[in-house]
Amino acid sequence: MPRTSSKKGSTGSAASTNPAADLFRSASSKAASKELERIDQLFHTYASSSSGMIDPEGIEFLCSDLEVEHTDVRILMLAWKMQSEKQGYFSLNEWRKGLKALRADTVQKLKKALPELEKEVRRPSNFVDFYSYAFQYCLTEEKQKSIDIESICLLLDLVLGSQFRPQVDALIQYLRMQVDYKVINMDQWMGFFRFVNEVNLQFTLSILLITLFVSSSYMSNLVFVQQISFPDLSNYDSTLAWPLILDNFVELMREKQG
Repeated sequence: MPRTSSKKGSTGSAASTNPAADLFRSASSKAASKELERIDQLFHTYASSSSGMIDPEGIEFLCSDLEVEHTDVRILMLAWKMQSEKQGYFSLNEWRKGLKALRADTVQKLKKALPELEKEVRRPSNFVDFYSYAFQYCLTEEKQKSIDIESICLLLDLVLGSQFRPQVDALIQYLRMQVDYKVINMDQWMGFFRFVNEVNLQFTLSILLITLFVSSSYMSNLVFVQQISFPDLSNYDSTLAWPLILDNFVELMREKQG
């Protein structure tokens, strides 16, 4: 008969646990449990008792404690880190996911984590995903596939404005003046990102005083506009499957140059 009993005994002896390792694992488990408990407590500080989620009002309170505006791009970055599915709402599981990754179980730690979170998002390997997420996060209705022009303009400014200010300003100006498109879809949204990254737009900005209205009783506001010239649009090739809205935008800019 096979001598299985002696082998089992030998295996059991060899696999005997290390007391120090057991103690370390136990301490780590307890620390993780305590951290999760504090994360949960922080969640319930801002969560609505009726919905069981942090709702827009709760996010306002959170922003106040973090000393940031609710329109700060880092709040959108925080939503990305949590992979929040519903705009303006954080579930307990989403909150846990984000704060555990940030190692933040207090408001103070979360506040200190925001600059590092921004650096993480700004890395090229992450930013494309964040940019795509920003669009999806703004789809608030079931089966919604597109976003209205004004909301897109605000989102472009929030997500890309700090990196590509001249290009974003020009795009926003065009989007608000054109009449062919009422909404923007994901393909067009991603095209905007490709555009500001790949097209060599050298902007010359100058502020011109247009007019000074004077009436018999008062002087009205000064009106300013930006004149934007594009010295080089040569590397924009309309045959490379750009969204048509960008072809139209570039055509208009070239007409202005001519």
